[in-house]
Amino acid sequence: MIQINPITSLLDPVTYLASPHCDERPQGIVIDTIVIHNISLPPGQFGTHCIDKFFCGLLDKTSHPYFATIAHLKVSAHLLIQRDGVPIQFVPFAKRAWHAGESYFQGRDRCNNFSIGIELEGTDETPFEPRQYHNLAKIITMLMQTYPAITYDHIIGHSDIAPGRKTDPGIAFDWTYLRELLP
Repeated sequence: MIQINPITSLLDPVTYLASPHCDERPQGIVIDTIVIHNISLPPGQFGTHCIDKFFCGLLDKTSHPYFATIAHLKVSAHLLIQRDGVPIQFVPFAKRAWHAGESYFQGRDRCNNFSIGIELEGTDETPFEPRQYHNLAKIITMLMQTYPAITYDHIIGHSDIAPGRKTDPGIAFDWTYLRELLP
């Protein structure tokens, strides 16, 4: 059974690939938001493990033409939920992952400061797998228990905090289904 280790701030037992693209949260910050994203690398391709390399700063920019345009970016998320539903963690929840970029939510900017970023392997237009939703719901439930300031109205998409700049998790993401899976 997956659980959050209160000492390491990591899901246990889940593969942890430490991303260098993170830092400490500002002093006194309360984690109260979950931001849901989607990603596929190369775009539209699944199961390549290129996302792992990208978040860990190890993406070979010569292995695909698109990678030359993003390899310089320092991006991470706390978690990736792969198409098969298996999560991989890159940043401990207590730390600040670099997932939101320029962002704004409920009168606050710099959403990385107070949020947890969860990436789903997918695209805006490709339906997500039921096992991705099921594990996302389980993880959100654990996060809400660990960080009680997270409320249902603070489970949002990247598009909610960066409108006009970001569209994920996209039109294929079924918010109603996710909400039905949450307690």
